[in-house]
Amino acid sequence: MRPHANTAGSASEPGVLVVLGSTATGKTAASVTVAKRIEGEIISADSRAFFAGLDIVTARPTLEEQSSIPHHGLGIVPWTLSYDAMAFRRDVSRWVLEIVGRNRVPMLVGGGTLYVGAVLRGLFEGPSRSEVLRSQMAQQAMDTLYGRLLAVDPEAARSIHPNDRLRVERALEVFATTGQPISALQPLAEPLPFRFTVVGLRRERTEHRAAIVSRTRRMIDTGLLDEVRTLLAAGLSPQHQAYRTIGIPEMAAVIDGRMSLDKAVDRMVTQTWALARRQNAWFKRDRNVHWIEVTGRMADDVADTIVSRWRGERR
Repeated sequence: MRPHANTAGSASEPGVLVVLGSTATGKTAASVTVAKRIEGEIISADSRAFFAGLDIVTARPTLEEQSSIPHHGLGIVPWTLSYDAMAFRRDVSRWVLEIVGRNRVPMLVGGGTLYVGAVLRGLFEGPSRSEVLRSQMAQQAMDTLYGRLLAVDPEAARSIHPNDRLRVERALEVFATTGQPISALQPLAEPLPFRFTVVGLRRERTEHRAAIVSRTRRMIDTGLLDEVRTLLAAGLSPQHQAYRTIGIPEMAAVIDGRMSLDKAVDRMVTQTWALARRQNAWFKRDRNVHWIEVTGRMADDVADTIVSRWRGERR
């Protein structure tokens, strides 16, 4: 795998601390503590957190956490619209320079593999979105689309989950438009020109799954059902990118009477655990990540380790 830019780069390049890891590994709490200690500002790289109105379902940092440390990328896109990795990459490039201009430390924090990858590994400048092709693919079942991707670009298919409609459709769109597989074009991408210090958080399997269960139940207790009810009443539907957020289809089924709340919670836990496993597999392929075991540790303790790593690489 082609390595991303790191601390071996030019000293003139802005330094960026990256805290990544799968969902429910404690990134938010640890990163807020780190940011307070190193005068950092946090750029969210969590998938879907950029949509406005999806506060509870995306486990967005609390208002207290957001008020204590500047955050970027939260709730910046109306849920009626779409947002992609290329737009995120452009935004990150701008945010990093603005943060450095304030003599503060940019911190990229999150588990969105597509978005983290856009920064650390890069994206090729592919063809523009084809609304005609997307409309045609939207009418087709995922197994049909994934089967087509396996036929035209098996390498890309191996790296994309069969139910990841957004990435499957994009890979097919690139092939249909350029005649070349996306897997052949992606190596042409370049990371953003920054010096990255990358740390990853991971926790033992049993504790990790328990954390997912706890967080899911906390979402329910803090009003997830009402949040989704409000979004649906405003017009959110399966055609929107924001709808494909774990928790929204499940709560919609509860609201419609198609599923019990207990069953919906169980499904959310199962879907989130599957997501965490996919994220872990993706992050493990990056040899530049310094992994930190967080099992049984408090956020302050984890933050100590992250700060130590950051300061050690700045010397």
